[in-house]
Amino acid sequence: MLQTSALMAHATDLNLIIRHVLAGLGHGMHAGRERGAGVEFSEYRAYAPGDEWRRVDWKLLARADRYYVREAERDSHVAVWLWLDASASMAEPSRQTAGLDKLWYARTMLACLAAVAQRQGDAFGLVVCGGGRVEFTPAGRGPRQLQRVLAQLARVTAQGALPDEATLRANLHFARAPSLIFAASDFLEWPSPLSEALLRLRHLQHDVRVLALRTQAEVDASFKAGAGYRDPERADGLHRMGQAEREAYRQALASHFEAMATSCRQHDIVRCEARIEQPLALVLRSWVQLAGARARC
Repeated sequence: MLQTSALMAHATDLNLIIRHVLAGLGHGMHAGRERGAGVEFSEYRAYAPGDEWRRVDWKLLARADRYYVREAERDSHVAVWLWLDASASMAEPSRQTAGLDKLWYARTMLACLAAVAQRQGDAFGLVVCGGGRVEFTPAGRGPRQLQRVLAQLARVTAQGALPDEATLRANLHFARAPSLIFAASDFLEWPSPLSEALLRLRHLQHDVRVLALRTQAEVDASFKAGAGYRDPERADGLHRMGQAEREAYRQALASHFEAMATSCRQHDIVRCEARIEQPLALVLRSWVQLAGARARC
């Protein structure tokens, strides 16, 4: 599995990675829409790369000599929002797998969810927080929307700190209709402006699901002995990891994530923890299958 992760971490084509990860997934993010007699025809539009061939109107092709796809009105109004933490701490690399870091894992996971949303016919959009700013890709449907979201994800770099509470609060207007919100971060701060924004969205009756990412080295404190480490989001000098510091670090991290788990349970937020060295498909399946659940995966 590590070898597969290492190979994928060096891939630059998100579409290729998505096809690999989603192969055999077979699950959506919610009940979705039923297709068939209950779905009313809406309009035709020109075929675009990525459209399903079964939606092409072959009779119209015979008359117009061009490919057209049938669009339909659908019953579900769920909007899917993908929230990416692109602060500097997300550049933390795996100590086991070269080329793999938290940001790569988070944006690849969200790219896969975007593809699932596109398959279900949902509207989906992207929220990126980093460098003290919030950037949006407005929600939309279809293959072109998927390519817009993937292009934005591919451009993201980890930098700076998360936006402050006032900035985040002022930007929560994006989720007006009932929404399904997937937020990927290392959540090394909780409570924080990010956690407060997610809690507020949950209180507004949106379905919030968070993915807390760590490296294997963070989980077991297996950093190289004697090496110096600097917090990329703070200017408070170097930290060295001796035996005493290692045990204190391990206990502090366990306490932090237990407090986060308690907060998520209290506020009815789905929470999933993962190590970035774990197979993407395994973590994605766990996160998606928590539909309707409010528990730790």
